Amino acid sequence: MKPKAEKYFNQLLFNHASLEKCHDDIHDAFLQLVNCYRSGGKVLVCGNGGSAADADHIVGELMKSFTLARDIPEADREKIRRRKFDNAEYLISRLQCAVPAISLSSHAAVLTACANDVDAEIVFAQQVYGYGRSGDVLIALSTSGNSRNVCNAVKVARAMGLVVIGLTGENGGMIKPLCSVAICAPARETYRIQEYHLPIYHALCLMLEEELFGED
Repeated sequence: MKPKAEKYFNQLLFNHASLEKCHDDIHDAFLQLVNCYRSGGKVLVCGNGGSAADADHIVGELMKSFTLARDIPEADREKIRRRKFDNAEYLISRLQCAVPAISLSSHAAVLTACANDVDAEIVFAQQVYGYGRSGDVLIALSTSGNSRNVCNAVKVARAMGLVVIGLTGENGGMIKPLCSVAICAPARETYRIQEYHLPIYHALCLMLEEELFGED
């Protein structure tokens, strides 16, 4: 882990001392994400309600610059220049390296089609089956750990060779034993669990960005 990434990790635990019990799981989740992206993989994220908003939030931090500049590689700049677009330099100056991520909670047509034509409990699992490839990561958010549509997505992900990082509450619920790594926030009330989830995934996004795009 690069020094700045480690700094973000330590800062998370300093600011939220009760997360010390999640130390190993957060660290393992970070390593899984780094390995995924360095192998050319992507991240899928799903959740319901407030966790759906968190899924979108995570994708927003990954798909563009969070705190670091992410200038695109010179090879990609040249690909754009060779096309001789009238605004080529504009595109080059504004595009940023992305950490590929998809929020499965945001696709209204797919969600409603699956819910109406098949079953609401399969809405995320169908997308995992369609998008997921071995080596990708599914981040599954469920404050109770018992959301059936999230659990079904996790089951399909594991069957298809994806790594699953679960973000849930204190007891982990049904999702915990299904995950590759389960980060169980030390709280039981939904809103309190979500208050832990945000700094956890912010730290993971910061650490990942630093590891992939930061200075050595």
